[in-house]
Amino acid sequence: MASNSQVKSVNQIHFTKEHDMIRKSVADFVKKEINPNIDEWEEAGATPLKELFKKMGDLGFLGIRYDPKYGGQGLDYWYETVFLEELGRIRGLGLAIAISVQTNMATPAIDEFGSEYLKDKYLRGAIAGDLVGAIAVTEPAAGSDVSALQSTARRDGSSYVLNGSKMFITNGTQADFYTLLARTSDEPGYHAFSLFVVPADLQGVHVSRKLEKIGVWCSDTAELFFDDVRIPAENLIGQEGEGFIYQMRQFQHERFSLLPPIYTAAREIIDMTVDYLKERVVFGKPLIKKQALQHQLVDWITEVECLKHLSYEIVRIKMAGLDASREISMGKLYAGRIFNSMVAGCLRMHGGMGFMKEMPISRYYRDSIGLGIGGGADEVMKDVIAKLEGF
Repeated sequence: MASNSQVKSVNQIHFTKEHDMIRKSVADFVKKEINPNIDEWEEAGATPLKELFKKMGDLGFLGIRYDPKYGGQGLDYWYETVFLEELGRIRGLGLAIAISVQTNMATPAIDEFGSEYLKDKYLRGAIAGDLVGAIAVTEPAAGSDVSALQSTARRDGSSYVLNGSKMFITNGTQADFYTLLARTSDEPGYHAFSLFVVPADLQGVHVSRKLEKIGVWCSDTAELFFDDVRIPAENLIGQEGEGFIYQMRQFQHERFSLLPPIYTAAREIIDMTVDYLKERVVFGKPLIKKQALQHQLVDWITEVECLKHLSYEIVRIKMAGLDASREISMGKLYAGRIFNSMVAGCLRMHGGMGFMKEMPISRYYRDSIGLGIGGGADEVMKDVIAKLEGF
């Protein structure tokens, strides 16, 4: 394992004492306020987000990059990366995802394209932790192919009338608002969609059911139904017909937000597995002395470091104001590959104990399965990369 001095010296290349202060604050919060409760929330199938997000909002965690005018910290992508890295220490990846939905999925388009009204009400509320947000794009028949969605929002006077359904919506049962993409025109092409902020308490908004999943249990996931929901026209984000473009940009914030928690959690899992192998004696020797296991662990550590430094390169690209879609797509694809394989291998190294529900490694194994699906399936990432490569 890397010594603390080695890790510290490498971190000094990218992070300052000010970054370390944010890191310590988030790490302390995870240790004291989240991890002691994670088993209970896993069993309950949901985390009390309104209570948790309010605590996080009071500490300034939910608006790292956002304008102080709306309650944010006004910091840069390196500070955001520190925050996301520490989310990877949560002993339930579902909650790390639920938090990043609030910070990196439901709010970026409001921040970048929303009106002053939307920013003052919904962005400010989300940053403060007073409002829980969710991103509502996926539908029963439209997942990775966003252009296939069928929900419609038709202009009627000072409102848009929304009809349709949304599927696999993280935070969906607890959300106060949904950042929702709907079809506003029957014309072909990508300019037939618009993005809205839809308050969850509008008449006609229904949580059809809470979905039961094989992993990420502490994160609630919902199917939503919208029946003649009148959305005030002022809740349109940006311009009508540009929602698809806005959402594609928002996807890049979403996909990047998955990377730092994954490489942080991956290293935690490896360290946890090494500790187990040191204690497990077989034929008179600790399992950690087996060269085959050492080599496999080294392979995983190398892959995790590669993902980490690809993520840091993405931050540098973003800091330069350049488009990182290619590298983010590569990171998302690579993260799913190495994490699934590594967690499965670590579970096997735990032997029979790894098959027990109460073991942390079994939870990570369940949680890892969805990484290559949510936020854009692996095959979609390959299509994106191929297009950007000019194939």
